[in-house]
Amino acid sequence: MPVDQIPIGTFSRITHLSQKALRLYDERGLLVPAARDICTGYRYYTFAQVERGIRIRHLLWLGFGLSEVEAILEARERGDAGTIREHFARRLAETEREIGRLHAIAEVLRTQDPLNGGFRMSITEPVIKDIPATRALSRRERGVYQEAIPRMIGEICAYVYPADGRQPAAKVTGPIMFICHDEEYRETDADIEVALPIAGSVNLDGTAIGVVTLPAGRFASVLHTGPYPGVGKAYERLFAYMNEHRLVPAGPSRELYLNDPAEVPEDELLTEVQFPVEDLPLSP
Repeated sequence: MPVDQIPIGTFSRITHLSQKALRLYDERGLLVPAARDICTGYRYYTFAQVERGIRIRHLLWLGFGLSEVEAILEARERGDAGTIREHFARRLAETEREIGRLHAIAEVLRTQDPLNGGFRMSITEPVIKDIPATRALSRRERGVYQEAIPRMIGEICAYVYPADGRQPAAKVTGPIMFICHDEEYRETDADIEVALPIAGSVNLDGTAIGVVTLPAGRFASVLHTGPYPGVGKAYERLFAYMNEHRLVPAGPSRELYLNDPAEVPEDELLTEVQFPVEDLPLSP
């Protein structure tokens, strides 16, 4: 065996990549052995391939999938730093979202109330409200709830309340809200709208914010007090009420955020959940 040929077992120990993984990378063309024994099919690598193997392991440790690893290594071979920065920026955003989720889980586990599924909260009895049509500033896009909602809220608030101390850009007439336009929960590519009720004229030049009229309707409503991850219990209470009163959803749900998480403890966060409803049709 030539000196520069490294058996797959030794190459596995050097790079900390399992032989099973190395065979997969060979099949994908991601890390192809320099030589293969004609009789046994045994794979051999070169010392020059060690760097690529270690780079693959490092990218996998950072959380990239194999397709992303392939794209990053191809971009590196082309000297395309821009593409690599884009991949790293996306992975950083995903990691920060996961850190936030884990912090929230840790806080719940630290202060859990076992009788309420781990959340300290209260929920009011549901009521029916007739809500008029409402003019509002709006941002709507597709994305991930945990990332898009706080960012879009920040964009609207930054427009309305300029950081340089100028007068507010609009007269606010109600709490900011999240409107869910999907009929099912989506981990990604969710249809998300954030809206802030206003009155009077606004100048939206140079912004991605629009003005919409939220439709009037008859809404079932419940008020949740407690951390945002526990709001699911409010939906549970609301749907039980709707079932009891023979009501069915008639449009997108709304979550109204009645106070600021930067100003009050999590246990005091107020979220009103609203669902437009109509009576269940009578059976023939």
